[in-house]
Amino acid sequence: MLFNSLEFIILLVITFFFYYLPLLSRVQVPVLILSSLCFYAYGQPILLLLLLFSAAINIFTSYKVVTGSPNRRKFYVTMGVVVNLSILACFKYSPLFAKTLLDTSQGLGHFLLMMPLPIGISFYTFEGISLLVDVYSNKHRDSFAIKGPVKKHIINTLFFISFFPHLIAGPILKAYQFYPQIGRKYLKDVDWEYVAKKLIMGYFLKMVVADSLSNLTFWMASPYFEVQSSLTLLTMLFGYSCQIFADFAGYSLIALGLAAMFGYSLMDNFNFPYISTSFSEFWRRWHISLSTFLKEYLYIPLGGNRKGNVRTYINLLLTMVLGGLWHGAAWSYAVWGAFHGGALAIERFAQNFTGSKEPGRLRTFFKGLMVFCFVSLAWLLFKLPFEHVVQYLRAIGTNIHVKNESTLIICLLLYSIPVVLYHLNYVLSTQWKVHDRFRTYRYLAYGFLLFMIIVNSGPSGAFIYFQF
Repeated sequence: MLFNSLEFIILLVITFFFYYLPLLSRVQVPVLILSSLCFYAYGQPILLLLLLFSAAINIFTSYKVVTGSPNRRKFYVTMGVVVNLSILACFKYSPLFAKTLLDTSQGLGHFLLMMPLPIGISFYTFEGISLLVDVYSNKHRDSFAIKGPVKKHIINTLFFISFFPHLIAGPILKAYQFYPQIGRKYLKDVDWEYVAKKLIMGYFLKMVVADSLSNLTFWMASPYFEVQSSLTLLTMLFGYSCQIFADFAGYSLIALGLAAMFGYSLMDNFNFPYISTSFSEFWRRWHISLSTFLKEYLYIPLGGNRKGNVRTYINLLLTMVLGGLWHGAAWSYAVWGAFHGGALAIERFAQNFTGSKEPGRLRTFFKGLMVFCFVSLAWLLFKLPFEHVVQYLRAIGTNIHVKNESTLIICLLLYSIPVVLYHLNYVLSTQWKVHDRFRTYRYLAYGFLLFMIIVNSGPSGAFIYFQF
């Protein structure tokens, strides 16, 4: 079910009404669970069984880790993590395994190739793993109320896994941040200004910017790109970079606004990543919930930067390759992860070699431009199969004299401008404090964005990260 669909709006209104109904105040969490399960089951009801099975495994193993015999804690946490990863591997990576090692025209290879990809599986399996690791490590023991009644733990954990704003495409929740928030909520406590800003900006980025750009970046596919000029190809790459940001950041903003409507706070998932002047800064700003998850639950357990420079470079590369494969079951995603992991390792090596001297403004600008260009180039691996990426890059170099598609270029730039202005507004308001001088005009700006959503939305489409 799409956030920008009529069916979702109807479900949201009904849920909101019953959630804040005084007579049902004691069952607010069950109301949200029921709504979330309806949200997930819409379109493919059979896959709801997988979500419930995943939740059941995490409920059982996390409870046994806390309340079971001390010498069995490691067994239960290991079993839970293995089952979570097995579910993810079975449904997400079976097609990759089949295409790489088996004959996909018949038998087992064909069966694995046809394995359905449950929507949101990468997100809710990672959340289950975070729950198990957190209760096992005892780092956040005060955040959990698992030693209470079993019924309460079942309801709280099912709610944590299934809460619909984050269920399909994040942000990835950490149990120790979410569990303490569970409790009765009051309509008077809702910050409606925050909700309105998140929803308007999120829907604008998705429906006006990303959905419009999706029609224009369609021509990046093979064989259409082969007859486009170098300038058109570069502009389409720039447009796709803006599209993927607007699409995913738009979803995350909508998720934050929806959660706040029901009294829950989710972590910001994007912090204006395209102003980054280094790859490490980019990953502190892009898909923050994933980057922090990889850091806490993979990079640091691997040794982080505590075991020497060479081991640090290897850990960075391995973490990003696995992070790339998390995004999709194709080797192009592993290459994308290796690209970023290599960039992070080279950057760390350069800092160790040259030191961390503060650069001037001009140098900072060109570093930011370099990071943006390399990140945008890597997005080709999200858009196209690996062999088509090579052909696309070759076409950029050889199609210099091909006639430019002026209309396409203008439209791409026009719909990319909001992403540029979105980042520019942040720079002006945080570094130059310009925003404070125009405080009274903010509401007019949001009113204009709402008007654009109504009159100038692109063709409705699924969010890009739904496939992950």
